[in-house]
Amino acid sequence: MRTVCERNKCVGCMACIDVCKKDAIMIKDTFSEYNAVIDEHKCVNCGMCERVCQNHTLVEAYEPKMWKQGWTENEAIREQGASGGVAMQLAHTFVKDGGKVCSCAFDKGKFLFKIVDNANDLKMFAGSKYIKSNPVGIYEKLKKELKEDNSILFIGLPCQVAAVKKYVGKSLQENLTTVDLICHGTPSPKILDKFLKQYNKEINDVKNIEFRVKGKFQVSSANGTIATLGCCDRYMTSFLSALTYTENCYECSYAKKQRVGDITLGDSWGSVLPEVEWKKGISLILCQSLKGKKLLDKTNMYLSDVDVENAIKNNHQLIHPSMAPKGKQKFFEGLKKGKSFNRLVMRALPKDCFKQDFKGVLIKLGIISGGSISYQIKVDE
Repeated sequence: MRTVCERNKCVGCMACIDVCKKDAIMIKDTFSEYNAVIDEHKCVNCGMCERVCQNHTLVEAYEPKMWKQGWTENEAIREQGASGGVAMQLAHTFVKDGGKVCSCAFDKGKFLFKIVDNANDLKMFAGSKYIKSNPVGIYEKLKKELKEDNSILFIGLPCQVAAVKKYVGKSLQENLTTVDLICHGTPSPKILDKFLKQYNKEINDVKNIEFRVKGKFQVSSANGTIATLGCCDRYMTSFLSALTYTENCYECSYAKKQRVGDITLGDSWGSVLPEVEWKKGISLILCQSLKGKKLLDKTNMYLSDVDVENAIKNNHQLIHPSMAPKGKQKFFEGLKKGKSFNRLVMRALPKDCFKQDFKGVLIKLGIISGGSISYQIKVDE
């Protein structure tokens, strides 16, 4: 099996698929591995896939010039977005200035990248997506937009930002502004599919998914909604414990202070700001370029200084990749054999699951706070 880059190093950006004119590349997904595989019968050895692959030539990363924390002053956007709603507010500012925004959205069972040019459509980008997305086709579209002198704001994971930069080339980056998101790692879409099947749901039946919902604890209802307290949800437990990521994520080249985006966003964990604010969500904001600073300066946000050492301590992906737990191998072996997702998570992470379940009881009893994070799936009736 011939792969575009070294096996298990593939980040799943799929830029190689876009650039291949012979349709000779596909992603082979085996739950724990994600590899871009070449069809030898179609391949003409042009080398385009290797030239666009970020694993063959890394994209330059830059030291942050500014470290801040904050949130959008627009309460509606803050409520809708992840953390402090900064990504959404940046997007609104960019569109208001006549630009276009490209990011990931959930559409008909798939996590796809779309380009929008009006504020009403930006809501499809709101919220975190704890899963590998499918950027196929977006690189060529972005290149076309930039060639037509359109201003683009791209919001995605560091490996996706790097892929966009590699694909469009330096000559077309003048009108391109990028935001990279601090990333733990990402699971294969097959992992989410396994989780949903426990509820007798197929991913294609799902109308909407919100991995982090700022609201009260919710339960299943007559309209087909599945909702669990975030700390008790086995999908989230497995994600936050780094159990379900594909192999490349544990050796991520972008888990460091130096960033590939103009702006970097994440959660400002460990913030010393008032409790009422971190309950609403506070974003960690890094800026690496003048282009990024200009966008931040014109965006309606509250910003304050942040303790850099504390920010790094609470976002370890700024110094090293996530580490795989000991039970990872047996977990994936069980998945391939068709065993229950929830049971496999409990076996792989018994202490994490007990701790999270106990926390859930305390939240429901009102002893501690934290019920503002939940997982929600809405299915067509």
